[in-house]
Amino acid sequence: MQQGVSVPFRAGDSGYHTFRIPAIVATSERTLLAFAEGRRNSPGDAGNIDILLRRSTDGGRTWEPLRLVADNGVDTAGNPSPVVAATGRIVLLSTGNGAAASERDIRLGAVPGPAGRRVFVQHSDDDGLTWSPQAEITAAVKRADWRWYATGPGHALRLQHGPHAGRLLVPANHSVAPPAGSPDHGTEDTCYSGHAFFSDDDGISWRLGFVEESPDIAVNPNESTAAELPDGRVYFNARNQSDGPAHRVDAYSSDGGRTLDRPYHRQDSICTPVVQGSLLQLSTEDTLLYSAPGDPVRRAVMTIRCSHDRGGTWQAGLTLSKLPAAYSDLVELEPGRIGILYETGESGPYERIEFRTIPADFARRS
Repeated sequence: MQQGVSVPFRAGDSGYHTFRIPAIVATSERTLLAFAEGRRNSPGDAGNIDILLRRSTDGGRTWEPLRLVADNGVDTAGNPSPVVAATGRIVLLSTGNGAAASERDIRLGAVPGPAGRRVFVQHSDDDGLTWSPQAEITAAVKRADWRWYATGPGHALRLQHGPHAGRLLVPANHSVAPPAGSPDHGTEDTCYSGHAFFSDDDGISWRLGFVEESPDIAVNPNESTAAELPDGRVYFNARNQSDGPAHRVDAYSSDGGRTLDRPYHRQDSICTPVVQGSLLQLSTEDTLLYSAPGDPVRRAVMTIRCSHDRGGTWQAGLTLSKLPAAYSDLVELEPGRIGILYETGESGPYERIEFRTIPADFARRS
């Protein structure tokens, strides 16, 4: 199977210690925009972290120099979640926090005020060449009692079908404190929870969609991804942060992400390490793709799985490599050809972010 391979981000480039958290979209001009966090001083999740971009106008064969999209000084800017509006505007959602604020401390409630997790939006009207300043939307999409918060990571959606066509929909997650009177009250919260937020005016204003705060600690939706199915429903698939078996959790929405048809539940046909994944609905056939490490325990063996029943069950599709691998994002380049942007390396999964183009015929129903 013919695959094109390039490396838009490599650890150490441009003074960044590590690049992580890939996201990719194809613009209305068919330019590829590959985003990543540039972690300045260490591979850690907190500290001086910027959002960076590389553009490709030749389908990912070559990439323009790094562009700085979001820089919060010494603080953290991350979790890029891009989407292309119907006008061609590229809208980028992201989150940020103080440089010294670890995820654990935020979940403990030990980081009040602006040093905690905040949510931002910015846009480009020239195919990703320049970007507006970040505008904060925290008050519109984050409830006051939520602690941790993350957009995506990975691309967001523009809905194509039905009464909500044009809606920009962002899968996300959050955490809350344990309830008063519980054994865990006053300590770190016991679970993550899923939600989504959306815009019906191309990213000018935003509102919360569904919010699920499940009491079942075995179903613990963390980093999430979504795809619009041919019947107009939205399928959500999330990292399960529980201490139980390493299976994903999933859910459906029939009203454009405003509510869920049923709560998240365990997806038994995907066994995976606790890690982010990406979804992509092919435009020319009723096939849904999911990318993530294929090893059930380690972050390794990047694999694209297929579903021919709209997320009900999943089958093995294509193994890209046996190397260490972690986060990924999928994009459709044209009918019959896809791209994947993913973390990988020989000694560990965070040495580079690689881009591959792949014919989609591996995903056809046999």
